[in-house]
Amino acid sequence: MTRTHRIGKRFLGGTLIAFAIASLVAGILPVSLASAETVNLTGAGATFPYPIYSKWFDMYHKETGVQINYQSIGSGGGIQQVKAGTVDFGASDAPLSNARLKEMPRNVIHFPTVAGAVVLAYNLPSVTEPIHLTPDAVAGIYMGKITMWNDKRIAAANPGIALPGAPILPVHRSDGSGTTYIFVSYLSDVSREWKELVGANTSVSWPAGIGGKGNEGVAGLVRQTPNSIGYVELAYAKQNNFAVAHIQNRSGKFVEPTLASTTAAAAGASAALAKDVRTPIVNSPAPDAYPIAGLTYLLVYQEQKDGAKAKALRDFIAWAISEGQEVAEGLDYARLPQPVVQVNEANLMKLTVKGKPIVASK
Repeated sequence: MTRTHRIGKRFLGGTLIAFAIASLVAGILPVSLASAETVNLTGAGATFPYPIYSKWFDMYHKETGVQINYQSIGSGGGIQQVKAGTVDFGASDAPLSNARLKEMPRNVIHFPTVAGAVVLAYNLPSVTEPIHLTPDAVAGIYMGKITMWNDKRIAAANPGIALPGAPILPVHRSDGSGTTYIFVSYLSDVSREWKELVGANTSVSWPAGIGGKGNEGVAGLVRQTPNSIGYVELAYAKQNNFAVAHIQNRSGKFVEPTLASTTAAAAGASAALAKDVRTPIVNSPAPDAYPIAGLTYLLVYQEQKDGAKAKALRDFIAWAISEGQEVAEGLDYARLPQPVVQVNEANLMKLTVKGKPIVASK
């Protein structure tokens, strides 16, 4: 009999000793050691960042054991679930306005995670070169006023390209969507008519076209329908090998949606974002910026109810805005500008449980 067995038998017996040790570990050791592997977080919302979020959640689970379950249901659904308290965090490409923040049960903090481009993907089998679209053409297509691909307002920006004499089918989102919010915020910025008649929101009354649910649904409709055009996040366009339009920016340059042009849009708004991370970055004045770009956000209650979950969520966000940024570019998302990272770091310090700050893991 070993010394350990003799001690176990003398005091409580092997089974009771094991139970006592397990209880000690679960009840006394810090959360980061005792229960990191058993903490499950739930989130819901934007489809726009889903490619990178799914990557992050997998990486973080392997590093820490924390399981993050995320429903890619659209920004509108994510906001609703945060308000109802059915998830630990929401995700939205549309930041909450001051009025909507007042409707929430408790104070909500916005944590930007990455920036991305909303691209106009199209299905024109006979066209092999990228088409160029002016702001007026984009607004005209979605207002239902430009209905043919060979319309002179499109043809003027595409000399030498044989545009088909076919009807345009605009595709839009059918669900509440942050991707929609970015797109219609751009249209509201470049078209007074759009701003006055349609406006900018996660869901709008579309003057023309058909709807698909999620970035996935819009991508599916464009892929299946010749002569269609639809807006999706850049990563979805690349996954589907879509042709994407080059959009004329504020400087008059037709810009391809790329990592570099999206980064230029985010960097151009750094000063404004440092004051309010909800600042739109569409139609950037930066000369090389792609004009239809936006940040995406995690929506988190400042006062948390569950200590273990609060700590796990805080640690994940800290990881996402630091180590997590390393994989952003490989998935065609732009890293956060450093001033925005600094705002996030300051806001992490504001998260509390029972009024007390959440201690970060070392």
